[in-house]
Amino acid sequence: MKIAIPLANGRLSMHFGHSEYFALIEVDPGSKKILKRTDIQAPPHQPGLLPRWMADQGVNVVIAGGMGQRAISLFEQLGIRVFFGAPADYPENLVRDYLEGTLIQGPNVCDH
Repeated sequence: MKIAIPLANGRLSMHFGHSEYFALIEVDPGSKKILKRTDIQAPPHQPGLLPRWMADQGVNVVIAGGMGQRAISLFEQLGIRVFFGAPADYPENLVRDYLEGTLIQGPNVCDH
């Protein structure tokens, strides 16, 4: 399983589509262990591009602070689960909480 998290200053960015970098974290869901983290530069911003780009990276889950409804729909159409409303924490902490089922989902901070 591969989880993508938008980054701002090493933590989760609250504005998904405007992140310059993403942490791509490979995990073993059975053992709930992080296997590998790769930080990757995002492609230039274009509406609707990130869902396809994430699918091409092999992403299964996106953890975000805020994300527009259209983007959520595009991710879901590609079979990528979106978890929005996550706190601005470090990627490894978010992934561990997600795998344990303890990641708290707050409000979607994006309004478009």
